[in-house]
Amino acid sequence: MGMMENSAIFMAPLLLRNTVTSLLVYADKSILVLAEKYKVLEIFRYLVIASFLFFLRLFPSFSQSLKADDDYTFNSTQSSGYFFGYGGVGDSGIGRALSQLLWSVNDIPVSSSKYGIVRSLAERLIEENNKEDIEALREMNRSVLSAAFSRTLCLVEAAMVELGQGRVGHYGAGFGPVCYQLNRLLRAVGVGSGRVGVSPSGNSAEKLAAELLWLAEKLAGCGFEEEAVERWASASNLAALSLSAEPRLQGSLVKVSAFLFKQMKDMDSEAIEEGSRQTKMKMLTSWLPLLCRGSNGTDMPVLSLSERAELEKILEDTIGMLQHEKQEQVLSLWLHHFTYCPSSDWPNLHASYARWCTTSRKLFLSPLKM
Repeated sequence: MGMMENSAIFMAPLLLRNTVTSLLVYADKSILVLAEKYKVLEIFRYLVIASFLFFLRLFPSFSQSLKADDDYTFNSTQSSGYFFGYGGVGDSGIGRALSQLLWSVNDIPVSSSKYGIVRSLAERLIEENNKEDIEALREMNRSVLSAAFSRTLCLVEAAMVELGQGRVGHYGAGFGPVCYQLNRLLRAVGVGSGRVGVSPSGNSAEKLAAELLWLAEKLAGCGFEEEAVERWASASNLAALSLSAEPRLQGSLVKVSAFLFKQMKDMDSEAIEEGSRQTKMKMLTSWLPLLCRGSNGTDMPVLSLSERAELEKILEDTIGMLQHEKQEQVLSLWLHHFTYCPSSDWPNLHASYARWCTTSRKLFLSPLKM
């Protein structure tokens, strides 16, 4: 009985953490959509993220003190403060293992020899689940990877705010003051000084952005690229922050955008549904400005010439699928950022712009000819 009682005591905070994390991850997507229209909700979202990060900071020491007081070692789900569950199929043993590995990938510095070991273990579990060709295991991969992608998105955004990036942005009026307020809040609760807004190990936003690309590739490899595309398209706040980020971080985010634009190309290719149109519109309006500004690189080009040409064609085709009024919004946004950054001449969407102008002229003259 004593062992069962101790187990229940130790598991209670873990279950609380899982519940709070699951609620945040799955509610954040809905809040993002509303936050684009209402600034009050945008501020509320940052307060929730800051509170969540503060909660994560307190949790490891709390769970470890419970463990020490009870003089009990919990073997089957012990994780030294890094246990992470996403609910549903992720509550199985193999799901918890994959969740914990993906959590640890975020937290371990790249310089550590443990990083490669943990990441390879996660890749092995993902690939083995996928090879089984069983729907329950596929759903497990989708659920756990999607939640890990959302969590990493939050960590990158929080890291950029913590470091003071994005206070002044040419894109997204009013966003800078909100970021600054969150930055002050993070430091007030002690998150900023300890850098746990990034990870317990103090990992950089650039490292986390590279892991976003890795997670997106894993989702696409399992056939769930739409999960990453939809979340990336909704990350308008991160996109706004990225415009004033340091060049190396911009380059990492450009790589994620380029990969997901390519994945988006094949989504609903036969019949473009309204939901798909909205996702493509959000992808373009959120991340096209960064492509204009952050594609040069410092030491070497972020994208090769062939990658640029391919992505440029994808952008043109995607814009061509939009309604005429939506095309105007996207092309106006492109022209602004394309001319605002004189050091870059990519993506060059002049052909799309010329076609839109020709169509607009015909629409204008059509009533006059009747």
